[in-house]
Amino acid sequence: MKFISYFPMPSENVIHLSKANFSSVTQESKKPTMVDFWAPWCGPCRALSGMLEEVAEAHPEWQIAKVNIDEEPGLAEEFDVKAIPTLLFFNVKGVVVDHSVGGITKGDLIAKLNKAAQN
Repeated sequence: MKFISYFPMPSENVIHLSKANFSSVTQESKKPTMVDFWAPWCGPCRALSGMLEEVAEAHPEWQIAKVNIDEEPGLAEEFDVKAIPTLLFFNVKGVVVDHSVGGITKGDLIAKLNKAAQN
């Protein structure tokens, strides 16, 4: 039997963002970056967390990052996050080139990351 946690576990593959490190991670990286705006009380966010961990581990050519909107409401407001989970896809120039609100399949997530890598 596999244990499934309902709370995102810390991971070395997923970057946890705050106002202090957001710009350096999204603007100064040489990799496309996906940022997940989430909250611990959000069921769909918790469900998405495991898939994000898998993608981060399998694809080191991309950065996967998370912003807890309860801890960083200013970042959520800055990026006009109205519902969670909201995923923003940044290209290597630090420009948002795509987004997703709500659930997403692994295939769609990878397609959006590939798109960000090409822009």
